[in-house]
Amino acid sequence: MAAFHELVRAALPRLTADNYRITSRASWEYNCIAWALGLTDAWWWPVPGRYWPAGVLWEETVAAFVAAFATLGYKPCAGTDLEPGVEKTALFARDETPTHAARQLPSGLWTSKLGPSIDIEHSTPEVVGGGGYGEMVAVLARKAVT
Repeated sequence: MAAFHELVRAALPRLTADNYRITSRASWEYNCIAWALGLTDAWWWPVPGRYWPAGVLWEETVAAFVAAFATLGYKPCAGTDLEPGVEKTALFARDETPTHAARQLPSGLWTSKLGPSIDIEHSTPEVVGGGGYGEMVAVLARKAVT
């Protein structure tokens, strides 16, 4: 397991032993975009064979991903601070191409699905930035779904 943690931290250099923990086994059933939306029944990406919402441009752009999140009620917001009754997601990109999304948990911690690999809980959205995921480019929020 130590070797696995080293691989994760090599890909995401801001992760440390103190700011994340593994919360699931690997799964190909869903990806980080679906997970950030609270879904585990589809792999969201604008490519053939994957789910993408009707009416949203099939392109790997920040604008298209923001529009995809909007189909479930998400709108851009100002920050990542915990707000009661609000669900937040953070969208990451490299060179304007989306790469990852993370979801804020009711505790204020964040959760990410690492591609077809594991889910992790992490202290802030920024700690999954850098490396392969690039940087956080948008924070989106909606009223909590109960």
